[in-house]
Amino acid sequence: MGNQYLEGAFAPVANEYTLTGLDVVGDIPAYLDGRYLRNGPNPVAEVDPELYHWFTGDGMVHGIRIRDGKAEWYRNRWVRSPRVAEALGETPPRGDYGLTPIGANTNVIGHAGKTLALIEAGVAQYELTDDLDAVDVCDFDGTLAGGYTAHPKRDPGTGELHAVSYCLLNGNTVQYSVVGVDGRARRTVDVEVTGSPMMHDFSLTERHVVFYDLPVTFDSRQAATIGVPRWLQLPARLVLSALIGRVRIPDPLAARRPGRDSSDAAFPYSWNPRYPARVGVMPREGGNGDVRWFEVEPCYVFHPMNAFDDGDTVVLDVVRHEKMFATDHLGPNEGIPTLERWTVDLADGKVRESRIDDRGQEFPRVDERVVGRRHRYGYAPTVTGGGSCADTLLKHDFVGTGSVARSFGAGKTLGEFVFHPSSPDAAEDDGVLMGYIYDRPTDRSQLAILDAATLDDVAAVNLPHRVPAGFHGNWVPTA
Repeated sequence: MGNQYLEGAFAPVANEYTLTGLDVVGDIPAYLDGRYLRNGPNPVAEVDPELYHWFTGDGMVHGIRIRDGKAEWYRNRWVRSPRVAEALGETPPRGDYGLTPIGANTNVIGHAGKTLALIEAGVAQYELTDDLDAVDVCDFDGTLAGGYTAHPKRDPGTGELHAVSYCLLNGNTVQYSVVGVDGRARRTVDVEVTGSPMMHDFSLTERHVVFYDLPVTFDSRQAATIGVPRWLQLPARLVLSALIGRVRIPDPLAARRPGRDSSDAAFPYSWNPRYPARVGVMPREGGNGDVRWFEVEPCYVFHPMNAFDDGDTVVLDVVRHEKMFATDHLGPNEGIPTLERWTVDLADGKVRESRIDDRGQEFPRVDERVVGRRHRYGYAPTVTGGGSCADTLLKHDFVGTGSVARSFGAGKTLGEFVFHPSSPDAAEDDGVLMGYIYDRPTDRSQLAILDAATLDDVAAVNLPHRVPAGFHGNWVPTA
């Protein structure tokens, strides 16, 4: 049986590279001085294609260093989790590895002078060097334990990182945290939710924190199939249901079947039609008792584009999936995700939901300088019904022209694109968009650098191999 997340654009690479003298087409803007980094799953060892879930592959960070109009190097490095270190015959980094030995595979950011590989659900985060080698497990200088999130939001005014984290061992609570510019958590708040949801992302405005408590939840039935004989699966499921959030239990994600690596493990979150769909709005300096909950139509949101306050309303632009992990437990393949605007009316206690664009799309981004503020532009690659990114990049204009699209042609697969301004005070689309484009006929990738205003080519850094389709990345300027 095949697995789309091990083939084509998703197929893992088997080697770590350090490349210099990169082929550049066009002229890289002189104001780009930093690293374009992106994280994604890349199993270090052979996995069972019938069981492999895209979200559980070992993390691999890809980076391109740009300075003085040149691409100085490309590097790709596995995040040195215990499993990866063992496979490579190395000593694993120091620290608490959390729920499972998966190397952080979802995002990579720069904060407080450090490069951090991020993941969610109680799994360990890792600090990397500027050259992407693993240093050790990151717990924010001992101020945050029990995992973090793959989607922190940086307040453009203060530089602080805001986050909402979940873990199946925390039962019916998620944690809001604020990490200062010194890299230490200065505030944490435990917030009660309906059950044990997979809360992949959240939204931040100038005044509020928004929680997405939606019907993808921990599934004891799925977890109980991992390394458990069939005749014991019902008792195991009952025990897991009773114990989650109360005591630490043997890790269901890391449990190994005979002869199989833990990245073969069944994914323990599923669509739960009995779970209420709602969003919670909490004042930034509030607590659990200050959260107001609002019902929405059942759906799932991996990624909000942005959010902002507008008088007595909170406006949320989100990519909405009708369902998630209802019929396919190997990856996000439950129909076409669309861009919607949810307006939370704090006065009348309701949410108005409207469709912005009905084309399939995911991995939405905005100019990081307007996170939590009213935005004019947003960017997202199109996706197909099978969950794969397609060949077109969308630019949404929420004030003027609606949206424009740039197709890169047959045989191309786009990843997430990130924006960087031409100067600190440049207009919102005065700068470049950066992202990987995979060319199926040649099995190679390039870092595309586009004019954000027009979506025209500015430059491209061509690589001699594939960068597998992954998750999230960022431009990390030189300090």
